[in-house]
Amino acid sequence: MSHGDPKVHPEVFRLEDVSVSYGEQLAVQDVTMTIEARQVTALIGPSGCGKTTLLRCLNRLNDLIPEARVGGLVSYRGTDLYGPGVDPIEIRQRIGMVFQKPNPFPKSIRDNVAYGPRLRHEKADLDELVERCLTRVGLWDEVRNDLGRSALQLSGGQQQRLVIARCLAVDPDVILMDEPAASLDPIATERIEDLMVELAADYTIVLVTHNLQQATRVADHTAFFAAEFDEQGARRGRLVEHAPTAVLFEDPQDQRTRDYIAGRFA
Repeated sequence: MSHGDPKVHPEVFRLEDVSVSYGEQLAVQDVTMTIEARQVTALIGPSGCGKTTLLRCLNRLNDLIPEARVGGLVSYRGTDLYGPGVDPIEIRQRIGMVFQKPNPFPKSIRDNVAYGPRLRHEKADLDELVERCLTRVGLWDEVRNDLGRSALQLSGGQQQRLVIARCLAVDPDVILMDEPAASLDPIATERIEDLMVELAADYTIVLVTHNLQQATRVADHTAFFAAEFDEQGARRGRLVEHAPTAVLFEDPQDQRTRDYIAGRFA
């Protein structure tokens, strides 16, 4: 994929020697990479290699886990995300998250989309905002006559698109997606993938996926993580290589990447 002018993709995130631990257990170690604006960056690798842990560093969701500790530098548009005076609530509005399992609020379709703007006491025309966000995710024509219906009555794929619309309603800069199609059928998955590609024209997207074909279909850049074991047998994740997606899949530089792509270990 290539979104916009390939020469104009300023750096959004810069990670330098980022490590994350839960108590005494090191989950991710020494990750250094950059993530560019208006691109889809996929994080791939076997289970337990720290992909989701790293993703949650990018909007400080790990703060919600009492024993989690983040070391190194996580810079967002030149600001140390973990520096003094940085408001995690504001960060999570600028850097939204879409989870593996759709998590609509037990409210109406309309109230799900309007929730964030109402919380911020915005004066915008909420009806217009709801229509715009639902249209952007391809849901408006399916629900326009039933906006008062409970979001929990929608199909799984519709719920996930609604959650993305809810994220868009607070005007984020970045959307983090943690296996957003893992619980969906193939048709709903295709719609989510098409949506990711469309949204990357305006938003920076970081995607965790176990689906290698999905990474090749939607991602501009792909980072491969592998699990290593220390002397005590404890598992930790490390970034092995990060490159434009076509380069990483067609000409990987590390044997571990070649093995993973070939299905020789999971």
